[in-house]
Amino acid sequence: MIVKITSKRQVTFPARVLDAMGVGPGDQLELQESSDGFILRPRRIDYSKLGTLRDKIPSGHPPFDIRKFRDQREQGYGPSIRS
Repeated sequence: MIVKITSKRQVTFPARVLDAMGVGPGDQLELQESSDGFILRPRRIDYSKLGTLRDKIPSGHPPFDIRKFRDQREQGYGPSIRS
């Protein structure tokens, strides 16, 4: 598969590729260098690291549903997060 690089050095991937990778708007991709070239993979949230924040959440606060949040953001609702 060949993709074109724009004058701003941006690349558009076919929707079926992004669907197969399980990524969508706002998600991040990780580019890792290897001896064979570069590997592109989705950057996933490490949920085990979120447990260290547990004591900072006020008691009685409803649980946060990351999947629901991402779905709302994808549909144009909720804040956009950039890192």
